[in-house]
Amino acid sequence: MWLITFLAILVLISVEANNVCDINTKVLKAGYPFETYDLVTEDGYILEVYRIPHGKNETQRHRPVVFMMHGLLSSASSFVELGPDYAMAYNLADAGFDIWLGNARGVCNSRRHITLDPDDNNQKAEFFNFSWEEIALYDLPLLLDFALKTSGQEKLHYIGHSQGGATFLVLNSMRPEYNEKIESAHLMAGVGYKRNFPNHMLSRFASYTSVLYDLVRTLGLHEIKHEWIASDNDKPAEVGEYKVSLRDLGTSASVKQLSHFGQNVRDKTFRRWDYSLLENFFHYGSLTPPEYNLRRVNVDITMHYTIADTLLDERDVLAMVNDLPNAKARKIPKDNFSHYDFVQSSLVKPLVTDYIISDLKSR
Repeated sequence: MWLITFLAILVLISVEANNVCDINTKVLKAGYPFETYDLVTEDGYILEVYRIPHGKNETQRHRPVVFMMHGLLSSASSFVELGPDYAMAYNLADAGFDIWLGNARGVCNSRRHITLDPDDNNQKAEFFNFSWEEIALYDLPLLLDFALKTSGQEKLHYIGHSQGGATFLVLNSMRPEYNEKIESAHLMAGVGYKRNFPNHMLSRFASYTSVLYDLVRTLGLHEIKHEWIASDNDKPAEVGEYKVSLRDLGTSASVKQLSHFGQNVRDKTFRRWDYSLLENFFHYGSLTPPEYNLRRVNVDITMHYTIADTLLDERDVLAMVNDLPNAKARKIPKDNFSHYDFVQSSLVKPLVTDYIISDLKSR
């Protein structure tokens, strides 16, 4: 019954993405300088990347670079939605850093391709045929290299939320030369290992990942809209620490992105896309997908996590830190701080941002 309900929701609730993508207006209205660039990946996706080169009423441009990457079903806007007082991107710009905000393929800001139309029924399957591994191997290198080249810097600091942490780990494990380009990394609820995934309901869905993936593709669904998960009823009017809702932060993602996470939850691992036994052998030379080797990631990493996270278990964070050669874990000193509070709660400033700024300035 739950499977029928799930499919009915996907079929019936197909609405346009909410307007979270007008980041240019938001940043300029807040009084900060703003630059936009279009980049094309080697497989044809057109990505928008943003720059806040300095804080308010400042002119100095030669500053340490901080590159920020959003999570699943989010975009670069997630780092500015809290406004000048609390949003991490603004706080870092005011603290003396050159801020770059990336957008992964498929989100509203980067929902373009040189030959494929995501809204064409004959082309959308090919357009959305990517998971977060493609984001890690195609999008991130392009974005990072452009930020370094444009700023004239040799290294940068990386901040990733949720999937933005996973893609960082994938990139640096599969293309370890990028370790040399990263001065430090702060991964906030950076998902990876799934041995102790804490969300039992999602674990149940994950056990049917292969069936669900085939069914939704048969129905012609290749894109997940954020509104299917967060509705207008989710939107608070500044309730306590919460200044924005999940709907304020959301955009779309590919079905394959969610399915790849589902595979990892199902198999309690952190590994590449699982095709089938025969296809795995064709792609990888083995019947099962290889795991991402975190021992190849030697960047100085701080893993920020919270015990209230329903998508990441403390034991998995500590296991990742144990396998990463140069990492440490930092538990957020607020027991009910959640997975999305890193971009949704005003308390992110005293609990996370201030720590990151202090760490970056000490280097």
